[in-house]
Amino acid sequence: MASVELIRITPRLHLLDFSIGQAYLWQDDGELTLIDAGWAGTADGTAAAVRKAGLDPDRLRRIVLTHCHRDHVGSAQELADRYGAEIVAHRRDAPVVRGEAPVPDPDLLDWEVPLHEHGLTVPAAPPTRVDLEVDGGEELDFGDGAVVVHTPGHTPGSIALHLPRHGVLFTGDTVASVGEVTFGVFHVDRSLALDSMRILAGLAPSVLCCGHGAPVTSETAARLEAAAARAKA
Repeated sequence: MASVELIRITPRLHLLDFSIGQAYLWQDDGELTLIDAGWAGTADGTAAAVRKAGLDPDRLRRIVLTHCHRDHVGSAQELADRYGAEIVAHRRDAPVVRGEAPVPDPDLLDWEVPLHEHGLTVPAAPPTRVDLEVDGGEELDFGDGAVVVHTPGHTPGSIALHLPRHGVLFTGDTVASVGEVTFGVFHVDRSLALDSMRILAGLAPSVLCCGHGAPVTSETAARLEAAAARAKA
């Protein structure tokens, strides 16, 4: 069983650390929501980590995929089947998630090439159903109203999730927080991804949850705004 560590960020928010890559768990009264699902083969580790934190994985109601890449989709189907959860993805990435279309090729910078090739050595995500396709602008029923923000560029159907009543923003891979808040990597369309990052900066979150890197909980809005200002497509 792949080891997964659950790290508390706020009383209602945890990070699921897969050593390489991560997902997030949001807790409402009576139910749980996963934002992304980690690699294929991590479902047992995820369930064990949730139980260790005193939570019940049987309360998992939905899995929201920020985009179609293997480190975000991997265990979604297994977890959803096991616990009866709904899988949510943007309509433009949904065919890739379902295995009906290929993963779009990123426009790599030279230094990104070896990192990307290394990522391709890990197991691909199996074809995964999508129960609810979103376009952006919808309000999902968790976190006292989670707003779907379409953030194209990393992939055509990348999304972020904004919980305005809690100041929490899940960015997927449009933004990273490895050492500092930065523009993400492996974008299909870097210019479009940068536009999306600037939109996210305008939301001025107090808690920033990126697809890679530690959550940001101090001076968050200013750090995200500064990162967007210095980023280049």
